[in-house]
Amino acid sequence: MKLLKWLSVTDRFYKIYLDKQLAPFGINSSQYMFLIKICRSPGILQDSLIDMFYVHPSNIVRTIAALEKQGMLTRSPNDKDKRTCKLYPTDRALSVISEVQAVCEKTEALLLQDITESDQELFMNLLMQAGRNITSELHIERKGEEFND
Repeated sequence: MKLLKWLSVTDRFYKIYLDKQLAPFGINSSQYMFLIKICRSPGILQDSLIDMFYVHPSNIVRTIAALEKQGMLTRSPNDKDKRTCKLYPTDRALSVISEVQAVCEKTEALLLQDITESDQELFMNLLMQAGRNITSELHIERKGEEFND
């Protein structure tokens, strides 16, 4: 049960750390992934975020609504399917995204400090395999993308 304990501890405290680092940009640890993806892929369909981040659709709707309210993105109807919308970053989002990415890189570096490069690669491969194992057991499939982001 050491693995479960330390996954929980790491998850809890990296989120606290990220929340503090991201606060000046008006976002938090549950929003940064979405903002980065939308800035990298303007016009991305909201529904495609479900498969990318393994998040319940209601969480995506809530996060997208919060980012829109904060002036970080806009929604546009999808002409091909009226049930979903396209997401676009605002100028505000584009003005802070490089700093948000820098915060994320700094956080990753902190988490991996004092771990050799080869051990970091091994750790990432093992962590991804653990993710594949649990999602497979729960019969959660990912459409369209490999499990390697």
